[in-house]
Amino acid sequence: MEDLNRTYNSVLSIAGSDSGGCAGIQADIKSISACGAFAATVITATTAQNTQGVTDIHAIPIAHLEKQLDAVLSDIYFGAIKIGMLHSCEVINMVAAKLTEYKATNIVLDPVMVSTSGHKLITDDAIECLKDFLPKVSLITPNIPEAELLINEKINVDNMKAMAQKIGEQFQVSVLLKGGHVDNDSFIMTDVFYVHETKTVKIITNPRVNTTNIHGTGCSLSSSIAAYLSLGFSMDEAITKGCNYVNQAIAAGKDKILGHGNGPINHFGI
Repeated sequence: MEDLNRTYNSVLSIAGSDSGGCAGIQADIKSISACGAFAATVITATTAQNTQGVTDIHAIPIAHLEKQLDAVLSDIYFGAIKIGMLHSCEVINMVAAKLTEYKATNIVLDPVMVSTSGHKLITDDAIECLKDFLPKVSLITPNIPEAELLINEKINVDNMKAMAQKIGEQFQVSVLLKGGHVDNDSFIMTDVFYVHETKTVKIITNPRVNTTNIHGTGCSLSSSIAAYLSLGFSMDEAITKGCNYVNQAIAAGKDKILGHGNGPINHFGI
């Protein structure tokens, strides 16, 4: 029997690698560590990437991806799983099957489908496969463009609550609809948490920070929520703490400089 006082609270991140260190696996490791949990990883793809953009993507062969999953899931107990971009139906279906095989719980999925500039990052077929996967996870964390792609409707500050509920009911999953892309002049950042099990809505607010250093915020938020779940917090508590953590990390990094493009948040608040 394991000594729980000596066992790491572990999170598995299944995502792509960002060579610039701002997003993807690198942001996940920093967020999970900063929030007090242990980070393990399964890398789905590597990218040639910096603060100015992505110039190349190399998909990890599916056989090696499967071996990565078996290696960590057969050995380590994970209190939560964070999933980032899954770029093909083959990858989505294999990851879904492995998580079912190993009875994974507390699965937080960041449905990475649209770039900051508005371009789709995965194929239409992969988007449909991802939709089929959504009911099998615990929480999804779409931003506004991703949410619009899921339900084919426009979302604004006035209908965020209704759209979060619609997504949750359509895909039978709890939803954190992130408000960072909402076009308004408010000094407040508003996120909407729809709890599928209780059919309730919670509004989470934080001060809006004036900065372009927001590269990797979506990855960091989903992984910080997973970290807090692994530490034993409820989903409600984990989401509130995750949103607060990322907001503080944005504020801590708002004037920092990295490269020539949009910089990262300051995960450790230094």
